[in-house]
Amino acid sequence: MGGEVHRCRVLVIGTGFSGLGTAIQLRKRGRDDFILLEKAREVGGTWRENTYPGCACDVPSHLYSFSFEPNSDWTQMWSGQEEIFDYLHGLADKYDLRRNIHFGRTMTGGYWDAERQRWHIDTESGDEYVAQFVVSGIGALHIPNVPDLPGADTFAGTAFHSAQWNHDYDLRGKKVAVIGTGASAVQFIPEIVGDVAELQLYQRTPPWVIPRLNVGIPPKARRLFGRVPLTRRMLRAVVYWLHESLALGFNGHPRLMRPIEKLARKNLNKTVTDPVLRRKLTPSYSIGCKRILGSGDYYPALISRKSEVITEGIAEVRPHSIVAGDGTEREVDAIIYGTGFHVTDGFESVDLTGVDGRHLAEEWKEHGIRTHLGITVAGYPNAFFLLGPNTGLGHNSVVFMIESQIRYVLRLMDLVDRRGADSAVVRPTVQSSFNTDIQQKLAKGVWSSGGCVSWYLDSHGVNRTIWPGSTVRYWRQTRSVDPADFEFTPG
Repeated sequence: MGGEVHRCRVLVIGTGFSGLGTAIQLRKRGRDDFILLEKAREVGGTWRENTYPGCACDVPSHLYSFSFEPNSDWTQMWSGQEEIFDYLHGLADKYDLRRNIHFGRTMTGGYWDAERQRWHIDTESGDEYVAQFVVSGIGALHIPNVPDLPGADTFAGTAFHSAQWNHDYDLRGKKVAVIGTGASAVQFIPEIVGDVAELQLYQRTPPWVIPRLNVGIPPKARRLFGRVPLTRRMLRAVVYWLHESLALGFNGHPRLMRPIEKLARKNLNKTVTDPVLRRKLTPSYSIGCKRILGSGDYYPALISRKSEVITEGIAEVRPHSIVAGDGTEREVDAIIYGTGFHVTDGFESVDLTGVDGRHLAEEWKEHGIRTHLGITVAGYPNAFFLLGPNTGLGHNSVVFMIESQIRYVLRLMDLVDRRGADSAVVRPTVQSSFNTDIQQKLAKGVWSSGGCVSWYLDSHGVNRTIWPGSTVRYWRQTRSVDPADFEFTPG
């Protein structure tokens, strides 16, 4: 039985930073002809989904927030999940966005109607959405990556991914296997090690971990930020430029990263005195090749008598145990996957049909993910991606990138209106030139030359995730729209 048909000018997919930021800017422009689709029953995106113990942002809060919606009341320099979720929740309320949100709607695909110059988007509920513009705010970190381990389906204990934390399961006194050593694992391992009977950490590649002491922001400082906004803006600026200074090191000047690598190595050597464990935890690649992590309690958690770091891989999962690559079998009550997300292949799951029946997922799978500025795609008019391919960062706040993208998208929409057109689509030559340029720049970066394999790379070993260079350069490239980059279809 078919669902309802909903019509709007702008359809926004997702209610994380990207989706809510777009809706806020539309509302600030006095527009109400938009709908947000949200698969869940609440806003928040990543910060709604990830509720594991210790979940926090690794970018300081005053930078990991909208410049047009500052928050003077962050209680810590690096805020936890609950505080960031409350920030997003508050924005939805402040701008009365809930009346524009259709909760419990999961997009399954869509097609471009060239005759009527409209997108038709389908959902699992059977409802159809017809819109002039579609803005994808789903991001990259939303599909948990659970590895296909031999025998995993026979495991009789409890198993879950860190992004789907089972809060009903009591870890106290249990033998727990953690698979993966990414950002999530580095945060939740110190939180659970005190409760478990055993912690078995199955590590493929050790991360670089720099020491971090998360300081609280005193009430006096928070009051000052609220009463004298200039002080808050100054703090944000200082944090921004400190992070931005790393851009050169990431992009072809590895010598500039040596002080950070020295700091990380000193942190490891000072904390881990056991030479065998220290060797296991020492990365063999250049710092920055994989995501740099910050923690003051990760290494102390691993030197606990309860902890064991296993680097021989996993040969097999059995109903009550895991067999490592060297044949050692260890009893296990629970398995926690700290294995990150489907990133590049997550983009490939976007099932859109553009002009002349072109399928975006098939094109990206066959030829690689290609866009212009990570936002628009040749052959797919009026479709925009926020925090799309090659706009992720390893050194600064992605919220800065999202703001730049929102501004660009809204200016392109305005340009379509001013020209009396119905649609705009980026020219293939412009997209090709952009991708050639960024891939040449990425080839010089630490992600390509640092000696590691990371989730930044697609199945062909091509970096389709990271923006090469400074965020200032991206801001400059997106601050205005060049009409010559697009083909317009009259209304």
